Amino acid sequence: METVNWKVEGMSCSACAQTINGFLEKKGMKDVRVSLTAGEAHFQNVPGLPEQELKKGIEGLGYHVAEETSNKKYSNKFVRYLTICIPFTLILQLHMLGHMPLLHWLMNPWAQLVLCLPVYVTGMYYFGRSAVHSLLQRSTNMNVLIALGATAAFFYSLMGTLFGLGESYLFYETSAAIITLVFIGNYIEERSLQTTQHSLTRLVKTQKVTANMIAFDDQHQEIIFPVDSMQLKSGDLVLIRNGEQIPADAKILWGEGQVDEAIITGESLPVNKNPRDLIIGGSMLTYGSLKAQVTASARDSVLSNVIDLVKRAQTDKPKIQLLADRISAVFVPVVIGIALLTFLLNDLVYHDVGSSLMKSIAVLVIACPCAMGLATPAAIAVGLGRAARNGILFRKADSLELFNKISQVVFDKTGTLTTGSFSIKEFKILDRSMDEMEFRKIMFSLEKYSNHPIAKSLTVAWKSQPELRWNKIAEIKGYGIQATSLQGDEYKAGSTAFIGDVPADHTIWLKKNNQIAGWVDMHDEIRPEASAVIAYFKKRKIKTILLSGDLRQKCVDVASALGVDEVMAEQTPQQKLQQLERLTSLSPTAMVGDGINDAPALAKASVGISMSDASQIAMQTADVVLMNSGLKKLPLAMQLGTHTFLTIRQNLFWAFFYNVLAIPVAAFGLLTPSVAAAAMAFSDVVLLINSSRLFVKKLL
Repeated sequence: METVNWKVEGMSCSACAQTINGFLEKKGMKDVRVSLTAGEAHFQNVPGLPEQELKKGIEGLGYHVAEETSNKKYSNKFVRYLTICIPFTLILQLHMLGHMPLLHWLMNPWAQLVLCLPVYVTGMYYFGRSAVHSLLQRSTNMNVLIALGATAAFFYSLMGTLFGLGESYLFYETSAAIITLVFIGNYIEERSLQTTQHSLTRLVKTQKVTANMIAFDDQHQEIIFPVDSMQLKSGDLVLIRNGEQIPADAKILWGEGQVDEAIITGESLPVNKNPRDLIIGGSMLTYGSLKAQVTASARDSVLSNVIDLVKRAQTDKPKIQLLADRISAVFVPVVIGIALLTFLLNDLVYHDVGSSLMKSIAVLVIACPCAMGLATPAAIAVGLGRAARNGILFRKADSLELFNKISQVVFDKTGTLTTGSFSIKEFKILDRSMDEMEFRKIMFSLEKYSNHPIAKSLTVAWKSQPELRWNKIAEIKGYGIQATSLQGDEYKAGSTAFIGDVPADHTIWLKKNNQIAGWVDMHDEIRPEASAVIAYFKKRKIKTILLSGDLRQKCVDVASALGVDEVMAEQTPQQKLQQLERLTSLSPTAMVGDGINDAPALAKASVGISMSDASQIAMQTADVVLMNSGLKKLPLAMQLGTHTFLTIRQNLFWAFFYNVLAIPVAAFGLLTPSVAAAAMAFSDVVLLINSSRLFVKKLL
C-alpha cells in the first residue's frame, strides 16, 4: 500500500477531523490518522482506488486538499473573510448609537439588509457549506450551530423587512456580529495552532537546502555543482563548507569539523567529527570543511524519521480524549434541543417571539464543542513540539499520559546507566594450542557479528586481518555467538549462561569444540549524568531498578555507586520479559534500555524508553526515543509527559465548565447573541493560550 500525506484546509474542530477520518475509513483506507492541529491527513491507500476520487470526496465535505509537498506559502484564510465582514459589521453596529441625524439611513431595514447580505453570504460560504456537508455525513460539527444561529437571525429579520413588521423584527446586526466574531476567533485559533506547530515546521524546513554535489568529468577532474538536497540519494558525494547546513545523512570521507546537532538532539554544544564518522542531515557544520558520502535519501533520513514520529504521535488519541470525543459526538444535537426548548419556554412565558429567538440563538452560538475537541490536540502538539526541540521523540501520544502514572523505572545497565564503551581489562588463554594472536583473531571474527556494546568494543580493540571465515554463524539474542568454521570446528563466545559449567566471574568466555579456550574481562564506565537521573527519581519517590544480563557483582557495583533501589542481575531476555510483566502488573512501570535483548521488555513496559544510538529493534519497540545518548533527557521527558497531561486536564475542565455555565446563562437571556459569539471565540483562545504555556513553562 502507498502511504499518502495530505494537507487538509478548512478543519475547524475535532468533529471535522472525525468526519474526514470516517470518510477515508469508509473508502477502505488503512491506518487513517487525521490531525486537527497539524491540518493533515495520513493514510495508506488501497491499490486501485484513484487519489483524485478521494480528494473530490473530501472537498465535497467542505474541505480543501493540498499535497504535503506544496511550496505554497502559508496564509491564514480567515484574513480574506474578515476583510469582507468587518467593515459591513461595524457599520451595522453604528445604529446602536441612537437616532443620530447622520445615521438615520441605518434605521432603514432595506439598508441593513444590503449591509448584512455580504457578511451572511460569506459566512454561509464557510460555515453553511461545512454544516450541510457535515449533516449529509450524518454527523454534526460546531459550524452547524453557527450556521443555524446566524440564519435564524437573518431570516427572522428578512421576514420583518419584507412584511414591514417594524424595528422589533430587525436583528441583521446580530447575524453579522455572530459570523464576524466567530471568524475573528477562528483567525486567532489558526494563528495559535500554527505557533504550536513551530518546532515541527522548523524541522520540515530544515529538510530542504541546497547541497554542493561532487562529480567527475571525463578527465576525472572534480566538479562541484549545486543541487536540491531532496534529490540526493545514497552513494552521492557532497562537499560541506564551514557554516553550511548538512544536506543529508552522510559518512565523512575527508576532513574534520565541529557539528551543531541541536536541531535533532537538543544539544547546544558542537560535536567533533572525524573521517568515517556519521553526520546527520539538518545539523550545521560550525567549523571545518568536509567531503562526505550520502548514506540515506531525504525520505529515509534521521530528520525525516524524526518528523514522521512526531506527526504520527500528534494524530494519536490518549484515553482521556475518548471521553471528550464521545461527548462531542452528541453535543451539537443536545445543544440544538436546548435552544429549541429555550425558544418554546420563553415564548410561552413572555409571549415575545423576538426575545425568545435571541435567547435560543445565544444558546446555539455560545455552546462550543470546538473547545472540547481542541483540549487534547492543542496540548499534545505543544508538548510534542517542545520534546522534539529538546531531542525527545514520542512515538505514541499515550506515553505523555502514562508518564503521569509511573511509579517505578527499570534501567538496563550496559549502554544505559553505563557508557557502553568498554575497554579490555584482562584476558586469559586456557587452550595451550592457541597463541595470543589466534585467540584475538577468533574473538574478533566472532564478535564482529554482534550488535552488543561489549562485542563492538572488543572488535574495535582487537581488529584483525585477515579475519576467520565461517561456514555458518548466528547470534543468540542475550547470550552470545555460535559459529562453525570452514574446517568444521565449532565455536561459542558469550556469557556464563551461554557457555555453561564455568564460574560467573568473567565477561566473555570462549569455547572451541566443547573445550574452554579462554576468557576476557571488559570494564565499563558509568555515565556522568546517571547519578543525577537516579537522584531525580529518588527525590520524587519513584522506585529505581537495575535489570541486566550482566554478572551480579558488576550490577551491584553500579547500583551501589548510583543509589539504585533494587538489582536484578544475570537475567536472560525471557527472564527480563517476565520481570517486566510482573512489575507492570503491580504498578505502571517505565523501562529504559538500548540492546536487542531489551526489545521484548521495552514492548511489555507501560512506557518503553530507548536511546537513539540503540539497536534499531529497540528503537522500533520503544514508546519514547532519547536522542544523542540522552539519558540526561529522561527527567525532562517525564516532566513533559506529566505537564502535558496536566494541561489536557485543565483544558478539558475549562471546556466543560465553560459550557455548563454558559448555556444556562444564555438560556435565561443574560447574554445577547453577539456577546455569546465573542464569549465562544474567547473560550478557544483561553484554551490555546493555556496550551502554549508549555512552550516556556519551567519544568526542572
